[in-house]
Order: sequence, then structure tokens, then C-alpha cells
Amino acid sequence: MVDNVKIVDARGSFCPGPLMELIKGIRQEPVGTVLEVWSSDAGSAKDIPEWVKRAGQELVSSEQEVDVFKIRVKKIK
Repeated sequence: MVDNVKIVDARGSFCPGPLMELIKGIRQEPVGTVLEVWSSDAGSAKDIPEWVKRAGQELVSSEQEVDVFKIRVKKIK
């Protein structure tokens, strides 16, 4: 388990809401922080990893638990 994990609860929000919440969180946190986005929008499972790659951050994990996608992103710059 990672020590410094911030939860971004975007359940009930639809694209691009969860991604916008992640971007807001990335801007506010120091390098090394892991943000875990909780999203009920299936589009997030595709959109967030694509943004992470373009933005030069690190995708730690992406999994689905019932109707919630949990996507972990580490701020590396």
C-alpha cells in the first residue's frame, strides 16, 4: 500500500468530470503523491490513462470494482 494516497471521488460525475477532478488534484499535490480516482463513468478507464501518458505522469493501476473504476496515478513531475 502506498503511504501518500489522495482519493478523488468522482462517482456520479460523467466525462470529462473525473478527468478534470484528477487534473485539479495533480496541480494541488506535491510530486510523489498518488491520486486514486473513483469513477462510475466507464469512459474514465480509457480517458484517464490516455491523459496520464500525454501529461507525462505515471499510471500505477486501473481496476474495476463492481460499478466503480479505481484508477491510481502518481505525480512524477
